[in-house]
Amino acid sequence: MATVLKVFDKWKEFLAERVSQAGHAGMSEETISKLAFQIGEFLANKVDPENEQERVLKELWDAGDEQEKRTLAGLMVKLVDKG
Repeated sequence: MATVLKVFDKWKEFLAERVSQAGHAGMSEETISKLAFQIGEFLANKVDPENEQERVLKELWDAGDEQEKRTLAGLMVKLVDKG
């Protein structure tokens, strides 16, 4: 997984593909946002930021309460879901 996270654009592409797959599988936006929150929790706890963008996201994540983290996860989904 570390190779996917080395380049932020690559991470966004990876996330966009997963969001697209989830949508095609019939998952609701709410379910996708919940999954994004869980992924955010995993990344914040298990993966060291490898670039400035990831570091900023981790700092925002760490500073937020649960609702703010859910909002940030939803915004990441929106960022990559341009279709």
